[in-house]
Amino acid sequence: MSKLKKIILSGIFLALLIVLNRFVSIKTPLLVISFSYVPIMVSAILLGPKYSTIIAALGDFIGAILFPFGTYFPGFTFSAALTGLIYGVFLYKKPGENISDKKFIFKLIISNILVLGVVEIFIVSIWLHILYGNAYLVVVGTRVTTQLIMLPIRVITIYILEKLTRKMVNTYLYEGENDEY
Repeated sequence: MSKLKKIILSGIFLALLIVLNRFVSIKTPLLVISFSYVPIMVSAILLGPKYSTIIAALGDFIGAILFPFGTYFPGFTFSAALTGLIYGVFLYKKPGENISDKKFIFKLIISNILVLGVVEIFIVSIWLHILYGNAYLVVVGTRVTTQLIMLPIRVITIYILEKLTRKMVNTYLYEGENDEY
């Protein structure tokens, strides 16, 4: 895929991330219900870890500056970047690479366990503890339940989305670019 296509897709994913995160989500101090993971994971699949990390970090930073829910805290931007990096490392599909559905589902599950377990439960709980002074174990306990619910939702959503768009992506993004096959 050409660099121009990657930049254009990055802009689209970034805009979609900001809209989903800031306008189409339910946020409380301890719980977030959102589909903002979709553009991060799709960018990870199509563009790789460098782009998905930048998209996730910029999405958090720009969203926090333009549409704040409170004071900007750089820890959440770090967590977003780490999320993009983990998804990018595990889910990136090089152009022309055929990964079996079984292997892709395995990668989806592992990457989501890492993101939801390490980033969302432990690291974000530290940021919430620092910001709001809530007892760390209480915050972790609350977040474990929500993240266990989100794990299958994220895996199923992205698997179905990738499966439905696979042919279109191969046709429109990679067609005519022999140097990348």
